[in-house]
Amino acid sequence: MQAIVCVDQQWGIGKNNGLLFHLPSDLEYFKRITLGKTIVMGGNTLLSLPKSKPLPGRTNIVLSDLFTRDDCTVCPNLESLFQELKNIPSKDIFIVGGAMFYKTMIDYCDYAFITKVKTICKDATVFFPNLDNMPNWELVEENELIEENGFSFQYTIYKNNNAKVFHIGDEKC
Repeated sequence: MQAIVCVDQQWGIGKNNGLLFHLPSDLEYFKRITLGKTIVMGGNTLLSLPKSKPLPGRTNIVLSDLFTRDDCTVCPNLESLFQELKNIPSKDIFIVGGAMFYKTMIDYCDYAFITKVKTICKDATVFFPNLDNMPNWELVEENELIEENGFSFQYTIYKNNNAKVFHIGDEKC
């Protein structure tokens, strides 16, 4: 399983249930990486998407005990989420937010696709775990800087050298 996110230099990812940056090439990168895959998110992330609709061309799975939907799979708890994910190849699963859901799932991820924006957003209110400070994680790929909309950023990939395996009852998945 992978995480994918865009962060500032202090690992900020959002404010007021929205993104910190509008970077068209990063949105295209996100689409290219996740198209045809399974994206997994918390309820607030689903509600923050355009028209609060699941993203097309992907299987959308949402962790929320506050609502049910007909247009995506909603799991009320982690056990039901893990049950839903157990038959999907790990490389095809992407955790896409929000902050609390990233914190819950990051230890289960094998890789994290991090777009790093070379600025600090002082009004960021939610943050991604700082992988540079986590002993199991290492930076394995760092692409060249891109300039867009007044920002410099780069695509990076981190690897978790000790990813957790999730359990459903006595079964390891």
